[in-house]
Order: sequence, then C-alpha cells, then structure tokens
Amino acid sequence: MKFKSIYVFAFLFIISIFGSFAQSSNKQPLKLVKYNDNVKESLTLKEKTFIQEVYGDKFDAYVMSRPQKLKDLKNLLRNRVVIKEMPDFVNYSEKYKTLSSAGLFNLYNPTLEFDKAYDKDNFNVLKYNLEFFGRGSRIYRIDNTNYFIIVKSQHQ
Repeated sequence: MKFKSIYVFAFLFIISIFGSFAQSSNKQPLKLVKYNDNVKESLTLKEKTFIQEVYGDKFDAYVMSRPQKLKDLKNLLRNRVVIKEMPDFVNYSEKYKTLSSAGLFNLYNPTLEFDKAYDKDNFNVLKYNLEFFGRGSRIYRIDNTNYFIIVKSQHQ
C-alpha cells in the first residue's frame, strides 16, 4: 500500500512539474523596464500632491522611503500615462473600460472620491485602480467624456 501511494505521489509530482514548465514556456519573456532620464529629477509639487492624495499618511513609508517605488511612480506620471481627447473613439467606447468600472485605488486613503468632472489640470490618474503594471498597454475612457487614458506598457 505504501509503495502505491509513493508511486502516485511521484507521478503527480512529475506531472505538475511538466505542466508548470509547459505553461511558463508559452509566455514571452518581459523586456526590462527602461527609464527616461527625467525620472532622476525630483518630484514636482503637483506630482507630490497627487501621490500624497493616494497614499495619505503612508506617503513617506510606502513611497519616499522606497526609491524604486518612487522611480516607478515618476515614470508612470511622466512617461507612461497619456490623456487624449478622441471623439472618433466614442462610437466604440463600449470596448473600453471606464474609470467608474475600474474603481478607486483607496487602499491607503479610504476618503478618495471619484472626480465629478474631468479637469485636465487637476486630474489625478493615480486615484483609480487602473492596470498600470500589467503586461501590455491599456486604454480607459473617462466616463461621459471624449477623453481616454492611455497607459503605456512599462515593457516597451
């Protein structure tokens, strides 16, 4: 009886190893993230305000004391997010996820609220639970507008 269970265990173990190998070999390897030189510059007042709004009292602990996190956020705000008016895309807007369906990223600041209207000077894209660090690029529609948020892949 013990030998049968050992054989069954060994057989299942071998199958799981080959199965995980087959799954991982189907994916393309990710390119390394390349940062523009502008991420070396200090945060602007606007960027700092946006990040503080999202991280609240965790700003120093979760962002400022983590150089890589700060670098990723600067790269995101400076190089990877584009907000563009695209009236021709509105006819196809059902194809794109909206901000309201993405929800808020209120893990650190539960008082965050959806913007009532889009204001290009004060719109904080970090407030929303968008897929910033997924494999590819993403497009989101700002609800009830002709504006779309393009989140470029960090693996370009």
